[in-house]
Amino acid sequence: MKTVSFFIIVLSFFVTLGQDTPPQTEGRQINIVYGGNFTKDEVQFPGASIFSKDDERQVQFEHQGADLWCDIAIFYSTENRLKAIGNIRLQQGDSIEMNSGKIDYDGNTRLAKAWENVDLTDGQMTLTTDTLYFDREKQLSYYRSGGKVVDSANVLTSIIGNYFMERKKVQFRKNVHIDNPEYIIDSEQLDYYRVSKNAYMYGPSTIIGEDYKIYCERGFYDTKIEQGYGVKNTKINYDNKVIEGDSLYFDKLTSFASATNNIKITDTINNSVIKAHYAEVFKEKDSVFATKRAVAISLVQQDSLYMHGDTLLATGKPDARIIRAFRAAKFYKTDLSGKCDSIHYSETTGVTQLITDPIIWNVENQITGDSIHLISDKETDKLDSLKVLENAFIISFDTIGKQGYNQAKGKDLFGKFIENELKIIDLVKNTEVIYYVYNDDDELVGIDKTICSKIRLEIANNDIEDITFFVDPDGDIFPDKDLPVESRKLKGFIWRGDERILTKEDIFDEDDNNIELVKIRGIDNPVDIDTEEQERQKNSENTTSQAPNSQAIKPKKTEVKKVQLP
Repeated sequence: MKTVSFFIIVLSFFVTLGQDTPPQTEGRQINIVYGGNFTKDEVQFPGASIFSKDDERQVQFEHQGADLWCDIAIFYSTENRLKAIGNIRLQQGDSIEMNSGKIDYDGNTRLAKAWENVDLTDGQMTLTTDTLYFDREKQLSYYRSGGKVVDSANVLTSIIGNYFMERKKVQFRKNVHIDNPEYIIDSEQLDYYRVSKNAYMYGPSTIIGEDYKIYCERGFYDTKIEQGYGVKNTKINYDNKVIEGDSLYFDKLTSFASATNNIKITDTINNSVIKAHYAEVFKEKDSVFATKRAVAISLVQQDSLYMHGDTLLATGKPDARIIRAFRAAKFYKTDLSGKCDSIHYSETTGVTQLITDPIIWNVENQITGDSIHLISDKETDKLDSLKVLENAFIISFDTIGKQGYNQAKGKDLFGKFIENELKIIDLVKNTEVIYYVYNDDDELVGIDKTICSKIRLEIANNDIEDITFFVDPDGDIFPDKDLPVESRKLKGFIWRGDERILTKEDIFDEDDNNIELVKIRGIDNPVDIDTEEQERQKNSENTTSQAPNSQAIKPKKTEVKKVQLP
């Protein structure tokens, strides 16, 4: 060290001792390591010692494990603070380094303010801003006028930022933006953990990937593997579908998304909607699985068709979609409803099959059979025809006399829809009919009871207008008094009017309406995010140790339902 530098240090020491200074906390005093050139300027900097670099090296100070180098230092030893100017480098330990044009540092509070082309790095991440505050007491650095953080995975920018060094966590506020070659994230508030690359979002947030878009107001995202969830006002645009729900999970690697509670999945191509309280979407399989008060809603001739089952499954490409409803399946449309064990609908054929104990109601007509098919026109999506195969039976209550039932049965039934209304019904093979005949004054003429090979019923204004019998009909119109009550029902007659589905709400039974929804953690009772992140990393380490060859560990789906954020 030069003699002048040694002299300056000694002089500074005696000047400090000779002044009336408040007692300093032990170890708090800023130490001069190298002073270079020394001068004083009591006019501009009263009470300060001014040091500047010489031909050999920069000025250097040390304070509690941190070293600072600069071109010029204005040092207030009594107040234990300094102002550094020019080519500043602040080094803390082996990893933290900050560079700037100017800095104010208080040795008592250990608070530094740096400005002019500031950058701070820990070896893995670099933070740049115009003005940065560095609180060494709390190991916190922060900016309030815009900054950028760059690490191996992402470029993050925001107006406000806090970097918690011990936790290696950056807390971004206002106009948060993440740039990654695979996706872009915009948020009002985002906590980012540098080691795990996990992001926790608050307020309106959007993630846009190559083939998906996610919106949420509280959520989590693993930026390394594009996997995450949202638990507040979440929406995912994915595979021509818009998925909404209380809790949504998304995994890019497996092309999988799931949703819990108050779900709505909109098929933007087929103009249809699935609602439920739990659902899964598999992009590669072009499938949607839904359960818990699940219902599929589609538009048929300006009328909504509601299809319900304990489980709904939609599979296939948009132009070849297949929808299945399993266990206690029901459907409702304004003038058509039905129920059975399961329903199968094919977009390719336009056929809706009602399987196992099917029954439908067309206005006032109850239709049953072993198997029922509803066929739609594939070009117009209008209902075109109806098939009832084996044991076809149609019944309607006599609404005029209110004393019996009009009935027709046969082996098979074929119906024709015109402008979405069932207009023609043909019953074939071993057909029978019982029909109450009235005159124009609604007076009972008699009861027609006939058997033949084929019967055609023509319907107008939702009532039978005409009956035609084909091939050797055998029967007669009996006066009311001549036909015993026990002879007024065909064999196999079962009236199921109390089961009729009259509204879209009727497709749900008591169990559907009393489902207890899963409680989504993180909405009503938030927890500390640092604790959440520690648990996540601990679980990740345990899983990794059990499966060392795994490239990416997929969390259990049940974890999605239990996610919690502050």
